[in-house]
Amino acid sequence: MICNESDPVQTILEIGRRLWQRGYIAANDGNISVRCEDGTLLTTPTGVSKGFMTPEMILRVDPDGRVLLTPDSRYRPSSEVRMHIEVYRQREDVCGVVHAHPPVATAFAVAGIPLDRHILPEAVLTLGVVRIAPYGTPSTPEIPLAIRPFLRKSDAVLLANHGALTLGADVMTAYHRMETLEHTARILHKAMQIGRVQEIPPEEIAKLMEIRKQLNIPGRIDMPGRMNPDRFTAERPESGIRDATSDAGPNCL
Repeated sequence: MICNESDPVQTILEIGRRLWQRGYIAANDGNISVRCEDGTLLTTPTGVSKGFMTPEMILRVDPDGRVLLTPDSRYRPSSEVRMHIEVYRQREDVCGVVHAHPPVATAFAVAGIPLDRHILPEAVLTLGVVRIAPYGTPSTPEIPLAIRPFLRKSDAVLLANHGALTLGADVMTAYHRMETLEHTARILHKAMQIGRVQEIPPEEIAKLMEIRKQLNIPGRIDMPGRMNPDRFTAERPESGIRDATSDAGPNCL
C-alpha cells in the first residue's frame, strides 16, 4: 500500500510542536519518522527539542539508518531510529511512527501496569489492549528486540521505564494514537483515584469489534481471544478497585 503525505516534513514539524505543547516530551526527548514511497525514511534529529524544529533539521536515512541527506550537517539521527526501523521491517502497512514520553501512560509503564482495561469505546476501537515491552537499554539493539513481539498485533506499545510508541498508516494517525493513549491513561488513573473502575462488559466489547469490522478501521489492535467475565467483577486485592476486566511509504519529495 502506498502512503500519501502531501508535505511530510511540515507534518513532522507540526507533530513535534504538538508533542511538546501537550507535555508528551521534555527537553530533547522523543522522535518521529515517516516512511517514503522509495523506502527511505524521514526522521527527526537527536539533541533538538521537537517543539522547535525547522525543515533543515529533518534527515533522510536509508532502511538501515544510514544518512542519505541532511540539509544541515550539524544534525544527525537519534540512535532510537533503530526502533523505528524495526517497526517498518515488521509492518509493511505502517509509514508513520511516533515515540514520546506522555506522563500518565509512561507512569503506567514504570509501574508495570499495562493499559488492558476496557473503559472507553474509542480506545477499544483504536488501541485495544496496550501491553508493555520489556526494558531495553537506550541506544542499543535491546529496544528493537524488546518491541518486536508486540508490533505485529498492535499499533501502540508501552516501553518499560521509558515511554510509548505508536504506529499508523501515516504519521498523523500515529500521533493521534499517542493522544488517545495518553487520554485513556489519564482517565483510567482518575477513575483509580476515585476508587472504582467499571469496565465495558464483554458482550459490549464484542459489539465494538463488530463495528470496527464493519467500518473497516485501519491498523491492528491486540485484544484477548476470550475474556473472562469474572474479570469484570473481581476486586483487585492490592487496591480494592473493582476490576471491570495503516499501508508502505508517503511521497517524500
